[in-house]
Amino acid sequence: MPAEFIKEKCGAVRDNISKVIIGKEKEIDLILAALLAGGHVLLEDVPGTGKTILAKSLAKSFNLGFSRVQFTPDLLPQELTGINFYSPKTGEFEFRRGALFTNILLADEINRATPRTQSALLESMEEKQITVDGVSYALAAPYFVIATQNPIETQGTYPLPEAQLDRFVLRLSLGYPSTDESVNMLKRFITDDPYAELAPVVTAQELAEMQKEVKNIYVHNDVLRYIVDLTEATRRSEKIKTGVSSRGALVLMRTSQGCAAVNGKDFVTPDDVQKLLPYVFPHRMMTLTHRAGLLGEIVDDIKRAVAVPTEVWPEK
Repeated sequence: MPAEFIKEKCGAVRDNISKVIIGKEKEIDLILAALLAGGHVLLEDVPGTGKTILAKSLAKSFNLGFSRVQFTPDLLPQELTGINFYSPKTGEFEFRRGALFTNILLADEINRATPRTQSALLESMEEKQITVDGVSYALAAPYFVIATQNPIETQGTYPLPEAQLDRFVLRLSLGYPSTDESVNMLKRFITDDPYAELAPVVTAQELAEMQKEVKNIYVHNDVLRYIVDLTEATRRSEKIKTGVSSRGALVLMRTSQGCAAVNGKDFVTPDDVQKLLPYVFPHRMMTLTHRAGLLGEIVDDIKRAVAVPTEVWPEK
């Protein structure tokens, strides 16, 4: 599958979603890179910025199954994974599937559910399967979780533990639209519903082939070393209590491959790595002091301090 094919398909999805979500092409590309890399995304933003409609539009663009679960303190793990129930008609226990049995799951306000319920997502996000009463059930591919949380409101919430945060390859924010973008959005929704008019532009089979091809995106040894150097720099920083793990380095490589694919390249450059750095590293680090914006500053310092490969030549 040529790189231009992936770029063309990602462009079609971006343009399709942009019919509903205006002015967020960069964020859409990041989400597509995560999807191609086989990862999951955490969206942190205030309510009303388009997180839900973006997830629904993504699913519709690929013609994939979609489930939205509103996470609340009384949400039970069984509602996500499923449950074995006794059927008087058959006289046997039957398995009733939960909300996780889908392609794209929107876990809305994930931090409002209890840690027990949050943990029900761990196996599905990592192993792409669910185990209930000792029996494992494989999830249909692709399986992609988009979780949301409000970074400002903390009352009645349960902060995501580090193990849960580490399952998300990217953490990003959509942010508010500009003035012109807001005006254009209002114009579109005066008489029409753009989401209702969306049609699939990429098949599930094409997406599966794209995800497979992304793993073959070339990564030079110098770029691999650059990723490792950036990772190790987080562990040496005096401002950081816990640095980025080996999984974080692997995620940075995979999402960089996804980023290269979205842009129609068949190789990863240091620019791809730097582009993903602010979305891959911060939520995997723990600082000694808590201050707004500190993690971003540390990542910027590390990016400036670590030497960037200047020339990348194909290996012989």
